[in-house]
Amino acid sequence: MKTIASVGECMIELSEAGQGLMRRGFGGDTLNTAVYLRRELAPAEARVAYVTGLGDDPYSDELLAGWQAEGVDTSEVARLQGRLPGLYAIRTDANGERSFAYWRSEAAARSVFAGSEGSARLERLGNYDLVYFSGISLAILPAADRDRLLVRLAALRDGGRQIAFDPNFRPRLWPDLDEARATMTRAAGLATIVLPSFADEQTLFGDSEPEATLDRLHALGALEVIVKDGEAPMHFRVDGESFEALPVRVADPVDTTGAGDS
Repeated sequence: MKTIASVGECMIELSEAGQGLMRRGFGGDTLNTAVYLRRELAPAEARVAYVTGLGDDPYSDELLAGWQAEGVDTSEVARLQGRLPGLYAIRTDANGERSFAYWRSEAAARSVFAGSEGSARLERLGNYDLVYFSGISLAILPAADRDRLLVRLAALRDGGRQIAFDPNFRPRLWPDLDEARATMTRAAGLATIVLPSFADEQTLFGDSEPEATLDRLHALGALEVIVKDGEAPMHFRVDGESFEALPVRVADPVDTTGAGDS
C-alpha cells in the first residue's frame, strides 16, 4: 500500500447563498488534493493523510469530522489549544470565476511544525512514500518553520521518497516577489514532481511559454513536470520526454475552485 501525506492548510469557507445569507463549508488546495486522491484510489491501494493544524473549537471539530468522512487519515492533524482555523469568503462571477477575501494570520495551521511536537511531526513525514505540498503550504509558515520543512523534504528526496510540489502562487501571501521566487525555486529544486500553473509561472518568473517553464523546472532537478494552462493543453515533461494533453472541457462551469488541485 502506498502512503501519501498532503501538507498544508484548510480553512472555513463562506460563500454567498442569496438574500444576504452565507453558506459555510471548508476548502484549501492541499485538502482538495488529499480528498481527490482518497476518492480516486481504492483503500487497499493507498493511505492518504492530511498534515495541518486545527484549534480546539467546534468549527475545528467540524472540519476534522468532514475530512474523516472522506476517508482521509487525520492522525497528523495537530489540535492546538486556544487556536482557530483560518477563514475565507468568496464571490462568484457570471463565468464561475471566484474572488477571495481571507482571515488567516492567526490560523492554527501556521503552527503545525512549531515546537517539539512540530519537530516530531516533521520527522514522521519520513513514514510516507510521497509527500505533497504547495506554495501556500510554505507561505503561511513562519520563516524558521518553512526552512525546517524544506530541509526535511530535501532529506526525504535524498532518501528515495517522492516529493510533489504545486507552486500555487498567491501574491498577497508573500511580502515581496523576490522572497516568493527564491522560496519557490528552492522548493521546486527538491521536488521529484512539480505541478505549476503557467499563469503563475509567467507572473513570478516571466516565462514566455509553457515550454520555458518545463525547461526551467526540469533543469532544477524535477523528474516530472506538468504545466497546467487553463483550457489550453497541459504540457508534460517526464524522464526528459515532452508531450501535451488536452484537458477535459466543461461546457458550462459552475465553479472553478479546486480545478488546478485535481
